[in-house]
Amino acid sequence: MSTSPLLSLGMRAMFANQAALQTIGQNIANANTAGYSRQEVVLTTPEGQFTGAGYFGKGVNVQTVTRSHNEFLTREAAAAKSQAFADTTMQSQLAQLEKLFPTGADGLGQSANDFLNALVDVASRPSDPSARQVVLGKAQALASRFQSAGQQLADLQAGVVSDMNADVKQVNELARQIAAANDQIARASGNSHTPNDLLDKRDQLISQLSQYVQVSTVPNARDGTMGVFIGGGQVLVLGGQAQQLSVTPDPYDGARAQLSISDTSGTRALDDSTLTGGSLTALLRYQNTHLQDARNLLGQMATAVATRVNEQQSLGLDLKAQAGGPLFTIADPAVRPASTNRGDATVSATVTDGALVPALSFTVTPDPTGTPDSYQIAVRPGGQPTIMSNDQIKAAYGISLSTAGTMQPGDSFLLEPVANAAASFKRSLDDPAGLAAASPIIATTDVNNKGTATVDALYAVNDRFDKSKQPATVQFGTVNPDNSINYTITLSDNTSVSGTWKAGGKIGNDPAAGVDLGFELSLNGVPREGDKIALQVSDQVVSTNNGNAKAFVAMQSEPFLGKQLQADGKLSRGQTVNEAYASAIADIGSRVQGADYLAQVSTTVASSAEQTRSSQAGVNLDEEAAKLMQFQQGYQAAAKMLQAAQSLFDQLLSVVGR
Repeated sequence: MSTSPLLSLGMRAMFANQAALQTIGQNIANANTAGYSRQEVVLTTPEGQFTGAGYFGKGVNVQTVTRSHNEFLTREAAAAKSQAFADTTMQSQLAQLEKLFPTGADGLGQSANDFLNALVDVASRPSDPSARQVVLGKAQALASRFQSAGQQLADLQAGVVSDMNADVKQVNELARQIAAANDQIARASGNSHTPNDLLDKRDQLISQLSQYVQVSTVPNARDGTMGVFIGGGQVLVLGGQAQQLSVTPDPYDGARAQLSISDTSGTRALDDSTLTGGSLTALLRYQNTHLQDARNLLGQMATAVATRVNEQQSLGLDLKAQAGGPLFTIADPAVRPASTNRGDATVSATVTDGALVPALSFTVTPDPTGTPDSYQIAVRPGGQPTIMSNDQIKAAYGISLSTAGTMQPGDSFLLEPVANAAASFKRSLDDPAGLAAASPIIATTDVNNKGTATVDALYAVNDRFDKSKQPATVQFGTVNPDNSINYTITLSDNTSVSGTWKAGGKIGNDPAAGVDLGFELSLNGVPREGDKIALQVSDQVVSTNNGNAKAFVAMQSEPFLGKQLQADGKLSRGQTVNEAYASAIADIGSRVQGADYLAQVSTTVASSAEQTRSSQAGVNLDEEAAKLMQFQQGYQAAAKMLQAAQSLFDQLLSVVGR
């Protein structure tokens, strides 16, 4: 019998065990390499050789080297990682945003309180220049606080755009590398064996890409390449070709950014609602929701404070007996045309009622019915379009729109009533004498009154106050069972209005009772039937006239912010400055808490998903050590087989030589 079959068996066995040892060594060397998948030699038995004594084996073949890989687990790990990066990015951004809403002495609410509290001293000493100067100082501090918050919001916005550009740069580089890996894999797969290391490299690149934006992958069984898609089916990588993402200006506001993609057909914006996962998506969502909401919340406060203070200032008299000029100035509502507009229309907006202006942004488009002075508006983002006349817009949102030029179908405008208010908030009054502390209307109790009522405060509250109908007389009537007392106000034109007064109530401005003469009279003590109070216009300022200063002080408890038009046509209560700021803090705080929780959960899920993937695809050093011993013994046994075959061959030679 020839010794060559034995030699062949030994050689095959040595090669097979050597291949296994080499693969085990590769596994051990890459045990800590990110993205490496455990490799394994596939051994097969060739068909046996028939002889008269039966079939004799031909040894072993090394068929190929495979990698331990589960496509489902790989996708799940990448998706979980993408969500974790989105949540941690959002958490980080919201933590920065929360710093804009400090509590205590550093808060906007406290600054507004300080300003209104300073007016208490003016109410006590209306003509005191030092008290008036303190008010202007507190007004400047409030303006500076609003401006600082507005600037910080602008800085956060610039930071978001910078981070988006950095992320897009990484995405484009990873897409290029994935496309290059696809090319290499397609060329290497032509010999019917899989290039395991290249496949691992591509999987790792896709995993890194998932940090920035969640992707879906579709393998091409024909050439081994992998298609990579984002945004609900938008091609990013197909075969050896990669598309390019870019950060482009928002069509309405160049300070904000949107994502666009470029291919052979040109550059087009991506719909951010189709993007999921990854830090890039989180930055985009943060910009379009949380950052914009914060800008609007601060702007709503700034608008309400400025308009209400200026309104009350205009209703009083300064030390020169003139109507007070504006104490604060803010920018008008911003109306920005889309860059794609075809018409020549320009739209402008003015605030008509600061208490109604919402912390919202709107998209304004032409009324499809063509009705004059009417628009189609939708809350941005995602609101349903509603056709509203300008009067309806004023009643609902405290804003008046006007259009010059012609809107074309498809034209749109971004209406931001309050987005720029905080950054533009300024003190416009520099002269302490210009502070309108005096009221244009004064009251005198009749010397024959029997009750204990005295005038606590009297001031104008809105533009319904008509000086031409003064002087007037308030006369009290019968007492009701609930201890309220009826009164009648007789004006100079002999018209009259009636109402009821209870302790703590107001006379002259009681919308619930249908009384609104544009002034408020509050009393100390209790009037009796027949008592009278005379009202008259005051065109001269006396040192004791502090009526309008008291109106300023009353703003601390006045809900002049965030009112809403209800279904019954009435206005909601609204909020005071303190309530509004506390509500804003609570709103941002709840978002931060939610982001903290989501970041913790998604990070845990991502870690678990990666561990699950690694448990199947990763390298277990104990297992590899055991295999190392196994195949080392196999190699040694194969060597013994060759040694035995050599010995037999030598013996045959010695026999033949004799």
